[in-house]
Amino acid sequence: MNRLSTTPDINARRIAISVGDPAGIGAEVTLKALPRLHHLNLHPVLVGCRRHLKECFLRLSPLSTEPLIDPETLEIIDLPLQETVPAGEGTAISGQASFRWLTVATERVLSGDCQALVTAPIAKHAWHAAGHRYPGQTERLAEMCGVAEASMLFTARSPHGPWRLNTLLATTHLPLAQVPGALNPGRVTAKLEVLRQFCQRFNPTPQLLVAGLNPHAGEAGALGDEEVSWLIPLLERWRSQHPEVDLIGPLPPDTCWLSAAEAWHRGSGGPDGYLALYHDQGLIPVKLLAFDAAVNTSLGLPFLRTSPDHGTGFSIAGQGLARPESMQAALETALELRPA
Repeated sequence: MNRLSTTPDINARRIAISVGDPAGIGAEVTLKALPRLHHLNLHPVLVGCRRHLKECFLRLSPLSTEPLIDPETLEIIDLPLQETVPAGEGTAISGQASFRWLTVATERVLSGDCQALVTAPIAKHAWHAAGHRYPGQTERLAEMCGVAEASMLFTARSPHGPWRLNTLLATTHLPLAQVPGALNPGRVTAKLEVLRQFCQRFNPTPQLLVAGLNPHAGEAGALGDEEVSWLIPLLERWRSQHPEVDLIGPLPPDTCWLSAAEAWHRGSGGPDGYLALYHDQGLIPVKLLAFDAAVNTSLGLPFLRTSPDHGTGFSIAGQGLARPESMQAALETALELRPA
C-alpha cells in the first residue's frame, strides 16, 4: 500500500482533481498516478465520491500490477453517488456525478482554494443523458469562467530529450461537416496568437507550423479553395506582424507532423508548435507519438487546467488494467506550467 505523507506541506501546490465518470477508469488512473508523484510538491484535492474511491482501491489493488494509493490518506471533497454505478457503462447517473464533480472542482479553483485543475475523463453521451448538452469539459469550463471559448492544446515532452510536442486545435468537438464553416480568418488568427504565447514560454523565437484544411493543402485550389482564398493571405499578414516567429504553412496535413516524429524520437530539433485546423487532424499524430505522455491543456481560462488525452476506458474499467502515465503527465504538467 502506497501512502502520501500525512503531514501537510504548507508550501505544496493544491491541485483539484475531478475524478471523472465513475463507470470509467478515472478513479483508477488517479489512484495509480499519485504514488508516482510522492517526490513532488503536490497536495492533491480529489473531488468525487469517497465510497466509490475506497471501493475502487479495495477491488483493484489485488488485480493490478501497479500500486494504488489508499484514498484514506488523501483530502477528498466528498460528493456521494446516490446509487452504485457499475463499471463499464456510462449512464445518466454517472454523467450527472461527473458533471457535478467537475463543477465543484472548478469552483474550488476559482475560489483560490486550489491553484490548478486536473480532470479525469468523462463520457459526453452520459452528460447528454443527464441533460448537460456540452460538447465536452472544456466548454463547461469556459462557461463557468465567463470566457467565450477556451483553446485545447495537447502537449507532451519527448522521453528522449527536452523537446516538447505542442499541438493546438483551431476547432474542437465538431462534426467534420461543420469544420469548414467554423473556420475563418478571425478564428485562425486568434488561435495562432494563443499558440504563439504558449510557445514563447519556452522559446522567444518559436517556429510554428500550420496545417492546411484540404488534402495537399488545397493544391493551389484544385482540391479546395480555402487555402488560396483566405488562409494563405492570412498567414502572410500574420507573419509580417510577428517577425520573431518562424511561421510555416499551410502544409499538407499528411506530412505536417513528420518533423514532430523525428524530433520526438530524437528528443530535440523540432518545431515549437503546430496548429491543426480540426480535431482528428491534430489528435491522430499526437496520439500516435505520445499516447501515454500527451496532456490536454486548456488555454484562455483564468487558471491552468490539464487532463489525460485518453477517454473513459469503459471496456477495461474495473479490471485493474488502466495505465496511469497520461494522468501522471497531466499532474506533472499542472505543476510545471504557470499562467503566462
